[in-house]
Amino acid sequence: MQYADYARWQRELLGAKGDPDSLIATELAHWREALAGLPEELELPADFPRPARAGGRGGSVARAVPAGTHARLAELAQRSGASLFMTVQAGLAALLTRLGAGSDIPLGSPVAGRTDDAVRDLVGCFVNTLVLRTDTAGDPTFTELLARVRETDLTAYAHAELPFEHLVDELKPARSLARQPLVQVVLAFQNAADPLPGLEGVTASVEPVPSTTAKFDLSFEVTERAAADGGPGGLEILLEYSEDLFTEATADRVAQALATLLISSHVMDEAERCHRLLLMREGEILADGTPEALRTRTGSETVEAAFLHLVDEAVAAARAKETTR
Repeated sequence: MQYADYARWQRELLGAKGDPDSLIATELAHWREALAGLPEELELPADFPRPARAGGRGGSVARAVPAGTHARLAELAQRSGASLFMTVQAGLAALLTRLGAGSDIPLGSPVAGRTDDAVRDLVGCFVNTLVLRTDTAGDPTFTELLARVRETDLTAYAHAELPFEHLVDELKPARSLARQPLVQVVLAFQNAADPLPGLEGVTASVEPVPSTTAKFDLSFEVTERAAADGGPGGLEILLEYSEDLFTEATADRVAQALATLLISSHVMDEAERCHRLLLMREGEILADGTPEALRTRTGSETVEAAFLHLVDEAVAAARAKETTR
């Protein structure tokens, strides 16, 4: 089997757009309804105003979630009939809402597209991007939000054959050289073991390569690690960010806020509302080694409010600097 065979099969599978009984017509009808009224752009806590044309420059920061929290999140997912990916997605949607992005959170998510054994060893690009829309309105509990995510995702996976590029062409969202259409934030989840070559007499390891480009405003890649006994070994969060919009310090705060939200014991309390999930713990350290200045805030100010104020101050300072240029 060759890649051309797959491409031919995909065209035959989708059928003709003019045929109301074709798969492509069914998929388009679903996505038109599912994405109706989608926000053109998420309001994110950026340091700089969005330029007229995206420059493509990017950086990356990393944070970690410990094995204990990984295990508890996996248990929560199992109890809820959801996946660990859905649990992390619920956390990210809650975080973005807390950071001012609103309650309608579209996230792009890549899917491998290798569901058929015939293409598992075939060289070629099968990856597709799904738009997973999360409704955080009404300040739900974390488990209520997870249930919403589960329902949305399962429906999206059932309509995953339509190529993302075709979806954009058909929906015709407002286009801009400054941002990606439909989604500006992406969440990818990696739970496969790192592929290592088997070379006699050679010990190999995987080494991360720092990113210097960014396709989206924010791209979260969460990697699931296994402990020596095969159980949960922790989650690694790699955040790739656009340098057009964010400084490294702000991106690091956002990555840490996601880790802290997932670590927060409130996540495991089914009655706890999302607005009470912690975003930052006092005394946490930024990627550059600078201690977070929450030990200097007034005692009446909550930790999460202090975090949001720090982000607001960074945004205001950056915009003032931009104005004086």
